[in-house]
Parts: sequence; C-alpha cells; structure tokens
Amino acid sequence: MSWRFDPAHSSIEFSAKHMMITTVRGRFKQWSGTIEFDEAHPEATRVAVEIDAASLDSDQPQRDAHLKSADFLDIEHYPTITFSSTRAEPLSATTGKLYGDLTIRGVTRPVVLDVSLEGRSRDWQGKRRLGFTATTSLNRKDWGLNWNVALEAGGWLVSERIDVHIEAQLIEEESAASQESQTQAAGTQG
Repeated sequence: MSWRFDPAHSSIEFSAKHMMITTVRGRFKQWSGTIEFDEAHPEATRVAVEIDAASLDSDQPQRDAHLKSADFLDIEHYPTITFSSTRAEPLSATTGKLYGDLTIRGVTRPVVLDVSLEGRSRDWQGKRRLGFTATTSLNRKDWGLNWNVALEAGGWLVSERIDVHIEAQLIEEESAASQESQTQAAGTQG
C-alpha cells in the first residue's frame, strides 16, 4: 500500500554537541518522500526521501549559513540529501529496523534506522493514518563533513556524532482501482 507523509505532522530533526557541553538542534523544513508499507508484510517496506539541504534551520542564521557552506553540506554543489531503503527487518509488532543508503554531499553510505510504530488512527475524512518514530546516529565524517576546530581545553567545537530523529505521520493513498470505482459511482449518480 502507498502512503504519503503529512508534512504538518512530520519532521526530520538532527542534533550535535557544541563545544562538547551543549546540544544544538536543527531541522530540515522542506522534504518529500514515498512509502510502500503493508502491515501484514512489513518486511516489504520501501521508503525514499529527498531533503532540500537549503531548508536546514537551527534557529540561528549565522550557524545555518555555515552549515550550508562548503565546510559542511555545500548546498551550492549538493542541493539534496537522499535516503533510499534497501530492506526492512521487523523486530516485533511495533518495532523494527530500516536499512538504507543515505547520500550527503555526493557520498552514499549505509545507515540503519530504529523504527517504532506509535499508533494508528482515522482522520475526519475516514483516511487511515499511521504514526512512526525513527532514530539513528551518524558519524558526519563518513560523509566528508570534516570541518572542526580544536578547543584549548581539549575536545572539538562540533561533535562528530549527529543524532537524527524523525517523526512521520502517514496518510494512506487511495489505490488507482479505488479512485476509479469512486469516479464510476459518481458518474452513475448523475
């Protein structure tokens, strides 16, 4: 079954340590993706996401400009970040691992997301919705994001570890056959 993200209730966020003492958080405000998910066969799940790297927002314009520069994401040459799943591994009725390829700055590396089904519901239009949380940790240097400054007291200005937290609310897409039967039914009523 095909699902689409509800952008008003979904987010892709990241965090990193600054000066080894505080956590700085940010998000990507523009992204899109597709999901094929069947609750009866979660191992067949397929996910593809494309993120607009320029939509990075950490609530601090000077930091955002630096993160978008050639020191980090280099959005001029690499405007998108992509994720494409390669396999899904159900661990229980509500948890699993999603394996895939993450491409940042033209470098593709494998990642594993820990996924949790948070719940199911129907909206005011009767459409099915699912809520998922997914998390992972990355070493930014694996994607060539090497810029840093050594601190006088020891350690680094920016941690190598980046934590990623995704909240995804999905809306079931109507199948082409369902849309066709609704169109035919509407035509016979007129």
